[in-house]
Amino acid sequence: MRPHLPAAAVLVLGSLVLSGCGSGSGDDGASPAATGTSGAAGQETVAQGASGDPAGNGSGDSAGAPEADTSTADSLSVVVNKQNPLQPQDYVPSPLTQVEGHQLREDAAGALTEMLSDMRAEGVTVNVTSAYRSYDTQVSTYDHWVQQNGQEAADRVSARPGYSEHQTGLAVDLADGTGCDLQECFADTPAAQWAAENAADYGFVLRFPEGGEEITGYSYEPWHLRYLGVDQAREFQESEATTLEEYYGTGPTPDYP
Repeated sequence: MRPHLPAAAVLVLGSLVLSGCGSGSGDDGASPAATGTSGAAGQETVAQGASGDPAGNGSGDSAGAPEADTSTADSLSVVVNKQNPLQPQDYVPSPLTQVEGHQLREDAAGALTEMLSDMRAEGVTVNVTSAYRSYDTQVSTYDHWVQQNGQEAADRVSARPGYSEHQTGLAVDLADGTGCDLQECFADTPAAQWAAENAADYGFVLRFPEGGEEITGYSYEPWHLRYLGVDQAREFQESEATTLEEYYGTGPTPDYP
């Protein structure tokens, strides 16, 4: 698990985030992770969670996960990870919609807007620190973490360019400004706890759960939500799977090839 970032690192991180948003495109800078791969845009892979061993490794029970296109970049069910780079690697989702200075795919943006409104109506402090990131922005993001921590450590918290889930336009990083933004202690904040309880009702799930590193390839990220659509998100929550790899039966991807 990644320790809290030193103050200097937070300052550098903030500058990268600002540079990512400053273009006016909503393209975000450096949230530590954003795993991701989507599959070849013209090549569809249909996966179905196996009831009893969804990941093929005895790791759980996917309670009737439906058939889904887990490979095509435009699919809401795309599973992005270290074994499946986006094709093309400079994939850009369309249309993209602005949400509080960031961008998401249109359906995800509408769901996030509603969720944030409901959170704030209940007195929860929350904001968005990262959403869609382009290939070029991910180059800068990943290089930042490599320079700061070395490549091996960087690979546990940040996706290599072309492998970022943020590039799909379906991932969002939440924050609340309490000092735990982009850190594991964010799990203890009201924003994270509210999201854990309710996000599925808006179509979002926690993408990188605690204890899932050997399956997803990334450290625990209580701030990183992935949009699946309401039906899939609720089914995921009701299943025994904790990762998309388990739920869709695509198998663990702890490392790059």
